[in-house]
Amino acid sequence: MNHSDTRAKAMSAPVRARSSSEDETQVFQQAVLSGLSQPQKTLPCQYFYDARGSELFEQITELDEYYPTRTEAKILKAHASEIAVGVEPGSWMIEFGSGSSTKTQVLLDAMPQLGGYLAIDVSWSALEAARARLRAVYPKLAIEILESDFTQPVTLDPHMTGQSALGFFPGSTIGNFEPAAASQLLGHFRRTLGSDARLIVGVDLKKPASILLPTYNDARGVTAAFNLNLLTRINRELSADIEVDAFRHTAVWNERLSRIEMHLVSMRDQSVTIARRAFAFRAGESIHTENSHKYAPEAFAALAQRAGWTLAHVWRDRAGLFSVQDLRSQN
Repeated sequence: MNHSDTRAKAMSAPVRARSSSEDETQVFQQAVLSGLSQPQKTLPCQYFYDARGSELFEQITELDEYYPTRTEAKILKAHASEIAVGVEPGSWMIEFGSGSSTKTQVLLDAMPQLGGYLAIDVSWSALEAARARLRAVYPKLAIEILESDFTQPVTLDPHMTGQSALGFFPGSTIGNFEPAAASQLLGHFRRTLGSDARLIVGVDLKKPASILLPTYNDARGVTAAFNLNLLTRINRELSADIEVDAFRHTAVWNERLSRIEMHLVSMRDQSVTIARRAFAFRAGESIHTENSHKYAPEAFAALAQRAGWTLAHVWRDRAGLFSVQDLRSQN
């Protein structure tokens, strides 16, 4: 791998951009208490990803029913050389919500001119594992990791954005956000990356519910375990008394809002206590844990434009299941 080593000396120690564990627990607690106090109880989906949640999600991506990961990977492999066109020597690639960084290697292989790669994720263990693996494969590439919530403002070192930065946001994570919040997030990415940036983003396309529903209700129950693990985390970190087996996972298609919704449904009347606050559940009442919006290409282009991006290109698989989109910062 003949990656440029022009930036290798700029590589610094990995950064843990985090507050104290007490502060993190307090923020988590407040989010849980606030969400469960709503008429439609909710829990923030970013808290899925503790160590166990991250492991379960990696298992989800390998399921037969879960088309997004393998379809996006095929698109990236088929068009990596096209995506690489115009990437300036010494540029940095910044990945938001990098996870295990497995798809990243497809682009890194196609971009020997890159000066560096920065992975941003909330899971320190995933970041460390990805860094070790990538350094072994790309010894001349500057590789840095940043433990941070990518939805929050991040100030990058000037050497990462001094040239045209390339953002990477795969996996259709953008679909987890309400459209207005998704546009806001894309605007945040544009400000983070700089004035002459590109963003390669994975976007799941709208399709029949008969295809979508099995993707989020897999036969092996891995997605159910992933969803229920959020309750286990609340018990562990917030000293709650939730009986996890008294809830079941379900996913439904909301045609009006063009999204899959994941819920945890109470199987009986019950009460749970979290941080000395009691919450009552009726049998059949649900906690809304995640959305996954599906977009027609023109709808996503309009959303991106409101955030200051221009759609330069869309790559799709032959079946029209998924897309990889090339956004350019509006100057």
